[in-house]
Amino acid sequence: MNSEKIKLLLGGAAGGAIVLAIIGFAWGGWVTGNTAQQMAATAAENSVANRLATICVEQHNQDPEKDQKLKAMMEKDAWKRGEYIRDQGWATMPGEKDPDHKTSSKCAELISKLGQ
Repeated sequence: MNSEKIKLLLGGAAGGAIVLAIIGFAWGGWVTGNTAQQMAATAAENSVANRLATICVEQHNQDPEKDQKLKAMMEKDAWKRGEYIRDQGWATMPGEKDPDHKTSSKCAELISKLGQ
């Protein structure tokens, strides 16, 4: 009789652990190590892009034709504005050769607020 109780107890514990894992990963916010690393990398990229976008806005502000270029940018579809920013060179950071896509998109968002 003891072995039957132990088997029942172990089965219940295993079932509870499975239910707990399903609830934890589905609704509890648990993630695997790989997912956590991906989330951290994405957060870091977004933070860098947000910070560099302020430099991009400053480079826009130093452009002598900024008012005309802002008007031209505002006439474009919102999803094309980041490309326009890249073409102007504002999203290319000092010492860099090429602009960053996320930076130019965020910069376009910030500059668009100036044009409203």
